[in-house]
Amino acid sequence: MDIEGSIKVIMDPQTFSSGFQKREFVITTKEKYPQDIKFELIKDSIDLVAPYKTGDLIKVHFNLRGNEYNGKYFVNVQAWRLEPLSSASGAPSSSSNGSSNADPFSEAGFPDEPTIDSSEPDDLPF
Repeated sequence: MDIEGSIKVIMDPQTFSSGFQKREFVITTKEKYPQDIKFELIKDSIDLVAPYKTGDLIKVHFNLRGNEYNGKYFVNVQAWRLEPLSSASGAPSSSSNGSSNADPFSEAGFPDEPTIDSSEPDDLPF
């Protein structure tokens, strides 16, 4: 799954007594009714958000993780990949391939329409 938005908050990394590490960040979606969604990065991936700053437009690839603890249910949104959406962060946009204005439905790649000769007998059984 993935979603696009701008970074609203990047929180400091957390380290627990077991050695487990996580870092959370929040993005605001660009929809009619914007949503603030909190993601978490765990273990070795906590530095994925380090090159970004508040306001950067990114695409977040994530997994939903659910668990039960003491009769209560929790859902975690775990990010596993971040991609910049604008060149403001120094990386090229993934949608800029040089032909972004090209019509994907142009007739350049399609064969000519076959001609139908009405003088030929119709051999269809229906």
